[in-house]
Amino acid sequence: MPIATVNPATGETLGTFEPMGPGEIEERLALAHEAFVGQRSTGFADRARLMLRTAGLLEEDAEHIARTMTTEMGKPLTQARAEAAKCARTMRWYAARAEGLLADEHPDPTDVADSGAARVVVRYRPVGTVLAVMPWNFPLWQVVRFAAPALMAGNTALLKHASNVPRTALYLEEL
Repeated sequence: MPIATVNPATGETLGTFEPMGPGEIEERLALAHEAFVGQRSTGFADRARLMLRTAGLLEEDAEHIARTMTTEMGKPLTQARAEAAKCARTMRWYAARAEGLLADEHPDPTDVADSGAARVVVRYRPVGTVLAVMPWNFPLWQVVRFAAPALMAGNTALLKHASNVPRTALYLEEL
């Protein structure tokens, strides 16, 4: 069954899209894993550079994606513009702070005294490809608030977006 973009204000079908079949999904999973193998060893500076570039691209496309969200889901244009701006700010925030947020931690020895360990270190490492299943009401924000920290941590991500916002999902894929 095709996925459709339907303007909620008019009921007009603006476009239809075929969902991915099992083979395409397996291909995307393999590509995500392959990307993870390289991504997990990149440094924070490289990840931040990419995240900042992505934020810049989103800012350049803000009016287009805001109008897309308005057409697909009926979000008022002012709110759609604000959502796009919030996403770009969030990307910049994680680009600037991820390294510090994910730095190794050395708990106070008194906090681990009963563990019998001579030394304790908490290390944050990438875990792989993260799957996100997203709702429709904030089609950019819900994705960025998950994807920005996941990508800055060295993971990759796959998105199953809500079926009523396919153009926004495709935009995110390109972004």
